Amino acid sequence: MSSDRIRWPQPIGSPVLESVRPVIERSRDVRTNVGKIVEHAGWMAYEELPLPQFVLPFGIGDEPRQAIDFSLVANTINFAFTDFERNVKFQVEYGGRNWSDSEAMFACLKRALDEGIPVLDGSYLQRVTRKDLAHIFRGNIEMPMLDERAEILNEAGNVLMKKYSGHFYEFVQAGPARAFADGRGLLERLIAEFTRYNDVSIYDGHAVQIHKLAQLGVWALHATLSGSQVFRVEDAERLTAFADYIVPVALRVMNIFEYSPALEDAVNAHKLIPRDSTQEIEIRAHTIYATALLREEINLRRPPQIQVIIPQVDARLWTHYHTTHWPHHLTRTIMY
Repeated sequence: MSSDRIRWPQPIGSPVLESVRPVIERSRDVRTNVGKIVEHAGWMAYEELPLPQFVLPFGIGDEPRQAIDFSLVANTINFAFTDFERNVKFQVEYGGRNWSDSEAMFACLKRALDEGIPVLDGSYLQRVTRKDLAHIFRGNIEMPMLDERAEILNEAGNVLMKKYSGHFYEFVQAGPARAFADGRGLLERLIAEFTRYNDVSIYDGHAVQIHKLAQLGVWALHATLSGSQVFRVEDAERLTAFADYIVPVALRVMNIFEYSPALEDAVNAHKLIPRDSTQEIEIRAHTIYATALLREEINLRRPPQIQVIIPQVDARLWTHYHTTHWPHHLTRTIMY
């Protein structure tokens, strides 16, 4: 089901974008409709498309060290917020409003800090248990995959204690403020030092780099802190979309994505799409490809001083669709 018309976006210096090319060329269950991208760019170009606010709504951003620690601890376990059996999203009440999926996780972490639980300290993370996390993330349902989250935080805590005085802030300070820097960039170091960030799939013999959470971690720091001059990623334009469950929903509703009947039926019936299956890889690869093209088309219609980068387009799609009732694909994975 490869696209009738494959138009590759201009290079942005991203190994992630380049690595999905074989998937786009050989896809069997997902097609990107380039004509629809052009159509939707015609109205999206005139929206503001601001940098999203990730952590600041909870008052964390007032202290840079805490903001960086909070952002990366949350990012490390930022996956799977829908109950796989009942198809119910994780939600929580905090600060006078209801939060859903990843925003609910942020709220729970802030609530834990309010209660004096040191969730940002590596010494706590390396010994946190499933029972501890069940208490921290108490909400409308039990947060999915608590065992996996405990294991991931234990590993992260061990690395932080061994090399970075127990804090992600020290990890960030240990390298250049760039995503890519010949192996020394923040994104590259996240992938190399924390195994949970190595998000790569094999498609027809090709290694496809997705790196959703590593990219999102870098972007969250940039979007949250760049306005205060505390931290700014110098090459944020090299980041792609963060291929997850939600952005594909937006692209499907906008008819930018077209699924094969088999995949469409599976998604609508809430059937699990196996991790690293061709269908799952195609959904994620086309998310990266389609948003890169969408950003390019949007910028053709905007003056030079308000050009956007791909994560801004991703944020626009995610924020408007992360609580929609339209079904998203379900994959049991720690990568998104």
